[in-house]
Amino acid sequence: MKRKIGLFGGSFNPIHLGHLHLAKAVKRGLKLDGVLLMPAGNAPHKSSAAYVSAEHRAEMCRLAAEKYPWMKVSDYEIRKGGKSYTVETLRALTESDPETEWTLMIGSDMLLTFDKWYCWQEILRMASLCAVSRETGDMPELMKKAEQLRKEVPGAEIRVLRAAAFPASSTEIREKLRNREDCSCLLPENVVQYIESRQLYQADEEREHHGQVGAE
Repeated sequence: MKRKIGLFGGSFNPIHLGHLHLAKAVKRGLKLDGVLLMPAGNAPHKSSAAYVSAEHRAEMCRLAAEKYPWMKVSDYEIRKGGKSYTVETLRALTESDPETEWTLMIGSDMLLTFDKWYCWQEILRMASLCAVSRETGDMPELMKKAEQLRKEVPGAEIRVLRAAAFPASSTEIREKLRNREDCSCLLPENVVQYIESRQLYQADEEREHHGQVGAE
């Protein structure tokens, strides 16, 4: 019997409890065997204070996953370098692990524009799709879009799950960290310690003052 694994990609900048809540909700709702976190590569146009290195983000993902034996982290897109397309990642995963059935986890807003993704039809032939709704009242629109996609790709498996919204975003968390506010209720404890020990998400001028520019 093939394993059923959710593919959860993102910048994870930083990974927070909302990401973990979503992963647990999808695993439980779809009865998956596990979830694979796939942090995105570096974004050269972003400032270092706002967008920490891929290596830091991958390590924070590994720390966050430590409590969950069913959660793993892949650095495939980081090692690959350049712009990563979901279809390319899925091609590599299905080739290296043909005994796994993949479920691509996306936000509800992404479902509404999914047919604009690069090679989206091929994605639906390689993996199931799970869109997670954290809004109220958007289910009719999401179900309509899912049905439209199924008609265009016969046999496509698309699910829409409802999950409780988490009261913070990565953008808000970065702002709190920059202001040295307590984020222990928003981030795993070991991720908080990692961020503090490496002085991540501080303003560039403050890091330079402390002699931390370019430090790992």
